[in-house]
Amino acid sequence: MGPVDRIIRAVIGIIIITLGLINHSWLGLIGFIPLTTAGIGFCPLYKILGIKSCSNC
Repeated sequence: MGPVDRIIRAVIGIIIITLGLINHSWLGLIGFIPLTTAGIGFCPLYKILGIKSCSNC
């Protein structure tokens, strides 16, 4: 996973979590998926689909 992809995922995850907290919704927990994949630098769906967002990898 490339650095730009990781940053975008982290930002999207934080936004989803924040919206969940503001709206008192459990759907905010979905934000932990992109946040976690950004943190570990690996996306299982990318592996299955054969997608690479890192030019050096």
